[in-house]
Amino acid sequence: MRIAFINENSQKKKNEFLFKIVSKVCEKYHHEVFNFGVKEHCNLSLDYVGAGVLCGILLNSHVVDFVITGCASGQGVMISANAMPNVYCGLVTDVVDAKLFYKINAGNAISIPYGKNFGVGFEFQLESILKALFETEIASGYPKERVEIQNNQRQFLQSIKEKSTHSMEDILEQLDKDFLAKIIKNEYFEENFFRFCENVKIAEYLKNIIDAWEEEI
Repeated sequence: MRIAFINENSQKKKNEFLFKIVSKVCEKYHHEVFNFGVKEHCNLSLDYVGAGVLCGILLNSHVVDFVITGCASGQGVMISANAMPNVYCGLVTDVVDAKLFYKINAGNAISIPYGKNFGVGFEFQLESILKALFETEIASGYPKERVEIQNNQRQFLQSIKEKSTHSMEDILEQLDKDFLAKIIKNEYFEENFFRFCENVKIAEYLKNIIDAWEEEI
């Protein structure tokens, strides 16, 4: 599957370090990973709210199938991402979180605290989390005898979210255009988003945002 790695501004000095670990694990499991995060020497501006919106854009456009994101605590991006339609993001701090999230919740994004738990050996912890995630059978249930109940609960939650959220297209039209431009106006986004985007309406709207931004500067 295609996976997006996203970090926000506060973690930009760790981008290269984190992405290297994510890439290593993704390659082992034959997943393709894209670095949509804030790099240390990059004009991309992405706070935790913007990171959540970016999760929504990428997943609702089917540019990627899964998102690995995070911030200092992991909480902010998780909350922001879960405000988006069709995004189910879990806070993952260890191997147990990773396994239960995939077995029970079967979401499409995880948020990791890159600041709170950062220290000696963090690379081993992150690698273990991602391995545990990718080795786990999605929606397999835990314990096994509760798999049907958990599947029903997940489907019910999805139906509630469909009723309680606007479409991604409607959300983008309501957002401040300068805010959006800061998220998407960079060469990496433009190259990879439009290459894989399956939602014509979202693609056209974001292309207009980029064109208008370029005309202004």
